[in-house]
Amino acid sequence: MASTRARTDSGHPGLKQELIPVIPTWGAGDSSLHEHNRAVALDHPSLHATEHNKKSKHPGEQLAVARPTMAFSTLALAVLLLSLASHAMPCVEQERASLLQFLAGLTRDGGLAVSWSNGTADCCSWEGITCNSNGIVVEVSLSERGLEGNISLALSDLTVLQRLNLSHNSLSGGLPLRQLVSSSRVVMDVSFNRLNGELGELPSSVIHGWPLQVLNISSNMFTGEFPSSTWKLMNNLVALNASNNSFSGQVPSSFCLVSASFTVLDLRYNKFSGSIPTALGNCSMLKVLMIGHNNLSGTIPDELFSSTSLERLSFRSSGLRGTLDGADLAKLTDLVALDLGENNFTGQIPESIGELKRLEELLLDYNKMSGELPPSLCNCTSLRNINLKNNRFSGKLSNVNFATLQNLEHVDLAANNFTGMIPESLYLCTKLIALRVSRNNFYGELSPSIVNLKSLTFLSLYYNSFTNITKAFQILKSSNSIRVLFVGKNFMREAMPQDKTIDGFDNLQALGIDHCSLTGKIPTWMSKLKNLEVLLLNSNRLKGQIPSWINHLNRLLYLNLSNNSLTGNIPTELLDMTMLKSIKLAAHLDPSYFALPIYMTISHQYRQASAFPKVLDLSNNNFTGRIPRDIGQSEVLNTLNLSFNRLYGQIPRSLCNLTNLQVLDLSSNLLTGEIPAALNNLHFLSKFNISNNNLEGPVPTEGQLSTFPNSSFDGNPKLCGSMLIHRCNPIEAAPITITRDSSEKIIFAISFAVSFGLAVLYEQLVLSTFHCCIQL
Repeated sequence: MASTRARTDSGHPGLKQELIPVIPTWGAGDSSLHEHNRAVALDHPSLHATEHNKKSKHPGEQLAVARPTMAFSTLALAVLLLSLASHAMPCVEQERASLLQFLAGLTRDGGLAVSWSNGTADCCSWEGITCNSNGIVVEVSLSERGLEGNISLALSDLTVLQRLNLSHNSLSGGLPLRQLVSSSRVVMDVSFNRLNGELGELPSSVIHGWPLQVLNISSNMFTGEFPSSTWKLMNNLVALNASNNSFSGQVPSSFCLVSASFTVLDLRYNKFSGSIPTALGNCSMLKVLMIGHNNLSGTIPDELFSSTSLERLSFRSSGLRGTLDGADLAKLTDLVALDLGENNFTGQIPESIGELKRLEELLLDYNKMSGELPPSLCNCTSLRNINLKNNRFSGKLSNVNFATLQNLEHVDLAANNFTGMIPESLYLCTKLIALRVSRNNFYGELSPSIVNLKSLTFLSLYYNSFTNITKAFQILKSSNSIRVLFVGKNFMREAMPQDKTIDGFDNLQALGIDHCSLTGKIPTWMSKLKNLEVLLLNSNRLKGQIPSWINHLNRLLYLNLSNNSLTGNIPTELLDMTMLKSIKLAAHLDPSYFALPIYMTISHQYRQASAFPKVLDLSNNNFTGRIPRDIGQSEVLNTLNLSFNRLYGQIPRSLCNLTNLQVLDLSSNLLTGEIPAALNNLHFLSKFNISNNNLEGPVPTEGQLSTFPNSSFDGNPKLCGSMLIHRCNPIEAAPITITRDSSEKIIFAISFAVSFGLAVLYEQLVLSTFHCCIQL
């Protein structure tokens, strides 16, 4: 019996597609769950970010691309169905030889040599090979096998091969045209490899078409323009995915002119330029058109709306402009997903949007659209995802009866000009998972009806004018499903809720009550938030000390208490949290709670807690005492900011244990002593500030610290260094930070040049510098 696989990988990671039928329909366009970096901080502009999501151009890496789900038509090819029958005869020797030649051309075979060369002589029984009843190979399915090397022309000698799947490997080199123009090939998938170069043109002697129906070359390194002559002969082509490459030139448009059944075109993440071809309007069977993340210009041509079979239309981040014409939009009655985000569209959402009964995703974020939401939006009863973030929409949400939208799961209205109160009808959308209304002009008290949203995990009310914070938390404590809650920049000058009856929040992982100017102390009820990983209480007027129960929050990775009036010493309990001490634990946090991305600063967004920078920010308070030596235990930290306090004493040597630090700010305190030379071991530091203290001695002239500007050291009149006004004299010269190997050579040399006692003294200095990273 041949070794067959019932399912095989599509051109997108983690998803499967049946080989037959062969007409795929990709899932929703680049939805809000897969959007890219934007230059707007929607939730928390004060947070410092050190990582960000970005598109990977390296095949096999995680892509911030909409992952497709596959739905299949009832079309079936009789010849392919027949070929799935079990083979009755052993494979033909010529077929076997071609497969072995393909194997020999690989530089890494992923173990195929064991299965093929050392197994049975019948290649129809080899792994990944399927034959027909005559012993002829009809399918080669070798996805995710770790294959490396070039695609051998020997596969072209398999004259009846109908399905070739080499996706998700590390194959390199070009794609031989003979693979494309095989007289038998129907499905070909080489996605997620390292194939490169141009596809090239077919010779003029080739005059007849070929049977290829599905071609997936996505996520490779192809360049150049699409070869026009090649595609003119693909008169059976149904689906083409060439996304995530570096193709350039005009968007190709001849597919539907030569293939009446052309259905799917995915060209996202390339370098195409120019306008959208009007010829695409001739594709009467086109269901999926995705050309987002290219360098296009102009408007969507009217002719495109003649493709009334369209189900998914995506031009995200393509440089397009114009308005949405209501009459044109109403023609696309089969539309399931409309993604025009990250462009320059203006005008209003037309009333005709209500004609799109099948619409599930409406993604218009990051444009310049305006006006009120049309009441007819309530007729789009299939809607699951609405993303209108960062536009100029205005008016009251009560214009829309959200109660009819019972399938809604994600609503993102952030950064607009909406006003009024959140309508009660929105709280009747019981399937709602994520709601973001931040940076608008909503006001009033939070409605108790919000507890009807039993599936709500993400809620951001940030930067509005909501009032009565105590009532809000008494209501929200019943919403046990909430994992992310941001209510900052509301409830201005109210008192921090101290009611001990506030409990619940069992699943809360991120809490932001920042920029509210709240009075009072850090409340005791927060000690019950055992799953909390992100806590933002900055920019309030909180007083008192950091409570000793802070180490009960042993999953905490991001703590911002800056810009308050907190006093006392920095408690050792704060530095005793397990997650801050263990990189291994910090890397295994639950990523599922980011139903929507959290925006931290300009162009940074996060979708899982493990991607957050690990931050301890106590700046701009009234803390006193010394910096605890235990600070060196918090090896996970990326940012440590203790600036603008009243801390005194020396900079602890244990800081050099924080080898993951990218930001260290100890400025504007009362620190004394010298700068530990071993801080040069903090190789990831990108921001460093010790200005306005009472430090003295030389600034280390080698290593990381020597790369920072004068401003990092200003306000320390006793400091000296080559980058400062006050230069060091020979006596003040900075100690040299050297390795163990070089230290032994230098000490040996010095022992012959100076007295024995001086050599011993120098050795102690060197060893103390070298070993500081293991001192607490």
